[in-house]
Amino acid sequence: MSKADEPALPDGRRLRSERTRQAIIDASIAFMDEGVLVPTAQQIAERAGVGIRSFFRHFADMGSLFQAIDDQIRDSYEALFRGGNRDGTLEQRIEHFVERYASAYETIRNTVLSTHAQLWRYEYLRESYARSQRVMRRDQEAWLPELMSSPGTRREAVDAVASFEMWYRLRGHQGLSRPAAVAALTDLLKQLICES
Repeated sequence: MSKADEPALPDGRRLRSERTRQAIIDASIAFMDEGVLVPTAQQIAERAGVGIRSFFRHFADMGSLFQAIDDQIRDSYEALFRGGNRDGTLEQRIEHFVERYASAYETIRNTVLSTHAQLWRYEYLRESYARSQRVMRRDQEAWLPELMSSPGTRREAVDAVASFEMWYRLRGHQGLSRPAAVAALTDLLKQLICES
């Protein structure tokens, strides 16, 4: 049930209802931050200090909960990628770009992994993730406008190298330290963009 569909409540009950709803969202985010990527409704309800029936009064299913979480955190997570030092030579901007994205990826790691684990199940998450990818692609081009004159295949390669999936492969699967992963991505991007 969306907030717009909820029946009107007296002020006291409405405030309690909003606090309960927020407690459920906060409990879910805390689980993700701790690496519990797909917590159950029962786990979330217990952590939020509410009954399971109360959970489902606020969220018809887990999909509606994930949508509420995404609505709440999207702006703050997208802000992690914005800004940064975008001045300097192309090589310097590539270095700044990789550092900025590395910091953002480290911060949102578990949230992205949780999203990946649920993409097959929820259309909303697929749409939201695709939208985020488009936003990041435009941001890459703002950092590195030279990409706009590169062949399409090279732009696709840069997008793949700069992705969370590549970052997680280097850090999670190949076991590279953060500095080593930054160095690997920086080297790859310089080869793709500067040596063309």
